[in-house]
Amino acid sequence: MNQNLNLRPVRDLKTGKWTANEIINQMYEGGGFTAKKVADGVDILEAMENRKNCIKFLSFPADIIATGTRGIIKDLIKHKLVDVVITTCGTLDHDLARLWKDYYHGKFEADDIELREKGINRLGNIFVPNESYGIILEEKMQKILNEIYKNKDVELGTHEIIRDFGKAVENEKNAEESLVYWAYKNNIPVFVPGITDGAFGFQLFMFWQKHKNFRLNLFKDEKDLANIVFTAKNTGALMLGGGISKHHTIWWNQFRDGLNFAVFITTAMESDGSLSGARTREAISWGKINEKARHITIEGDVTVLLPLMADALFERMKKI
Repeated sequence: MNQNLNLRPVRDLKTGKWTANEIINQMYEGGGFTAKKVADGVDILEAMENRKNCIKFLSFPADIIATGTRGIIKDLIKHKLVDVVITTCGTLDHDLARLWKDYYHGKFEADDIELREKGINRLGNIFVPNESYGIILEEKMQKILNEIYKNKDVELGTHEIIRDFGKAVENEKNAEESLVYWAYKNNIPVFVPGITDGAFGFQLFMFWQKHKNFRLNLFKDEKDLANIVFTAKNTGALMLGGGISKHHTIWWNQFRDGLNFAVFITTAMESDGSLSGARTREAISWGKINEKARHITIEGDVTVLLPLMADALFERMKKI
């Protein structure tokens, strides 16, 4: 064997009572396909956390907030392992709705016609009754919006109104389970470029019907994002899933010669040319990830991989 290749042998994984970080380290030594990528991803996240003057972005779609993965996202924000959040409107829907009502275990193979008749919405294998979603959001949000309207400027960016909602729910019984609350508490901006695409946005629209001087100003968001990326010495991103959240993250970072660190977890295919399936290496061609960046694409389900990766990262950063 050519010694100049500096090859490392593959080691077998062992069973035992391991911490998440010990499992990740075994996966690195085991060198097995996606497992090795997962281990490399944690290494990149650790390097991103340790890099001085590095602004850390977190992007994700709403569906995972309907699951227990919400708790992992919340902890990343609570422990200040991220500086900026970019997500979709449904994140606000699910995070706020679950403050007041439960979602339930279901199954992919459920009879959807029967569920419709019973007033239950199916999100994959999560059941969301009407009273746990649209009904409770309308009941609670209109009251909060009235308070914001009375006490604040009537023209707000999405990150500003989300901050105000975080403050509004701080006395709720389950506030500490909410990522919106912790974002407010830690002064971490949450940007939602597609704010009208969900129940939260619809309630804003309904409120506007009677308060025509109430305005959402998306240019306020863009101005603040511009200020963040143009003044950052380094930037990194953990991007979960694709869509507008991922794209808005890499879009703004192209204006500063791209991300210096990027970890992307996806189940989407690259072969259909979609943004959600595009690997991190494609973003280099656009200047959205720097050509010298540490980056990786991990193929897999976020709800499986993120708890393992985040727990390992928490242990390394001594956050648990």
